[in-house]
Amino acid sequence: MVEAWYMDESQEDQRAPHRLRPNRPVSLEQLRRLGVVYRKLDADNYETDPCLKEIRRAENYSWMDIITIQKDKLPNYEEKIKTFYEEHLHLDDEIRYILDGSGYFDVRDKDDKWIRISMEKGDMITLPAGIYHRFTLDENNYVKAMRLFVGEPVWTPYNRPADDFPARKQYMKFLAEEA
Repeated sequence: MVEAWYMDESQEDQRAPHRLRPNRPVSLEQLRRLGVVYRKLDADNYETDPCLKEIRRAENYSWMDIITIQKDKLPNYEEKIKTFYEEHLHLDDEIRYILDGSGYFDVRDKDDKWIRISMEKGDMITLPAGIYHRFTLDENNYVKAMRLFVGEPVWTPYNRPADDFPARKQYMKFLAEEA
């Protein structure tokens, strides 16, 4: 099961867990109220998994690829790691399915505090369009993930501040309705 918690303010290694002391866990329900959707799937059989097939059909995830984030596998590795960790939003949902390895997605809560979501093999996450977030590897320095999109992929991150985009305004409206 996925684990999430509020982060400390430390500027040390981004790949460390950064748990508050005492730890402040975040439930799946709290994530759901932020628009974050979590699923657990069978990553060993992703090519034939009927659950993944049904999710792709139901959510209209028509495009996918697989990315391996590891020093010797990803071109411009250091630059990409820095880019992934910049706080940003997208105009479309971000869907990631961890096939192997592990890493962290960080999202902002309603009070602009960071929540760290620990992702490992079999975890699928959907971050809603307009949510400020970032990604980093954990101390294992390796993840293999499936990226899913509705239609053609759009890779454009909009670094904070990006509050004037319609996707951000719509997300803020969603948060207000959830309150």
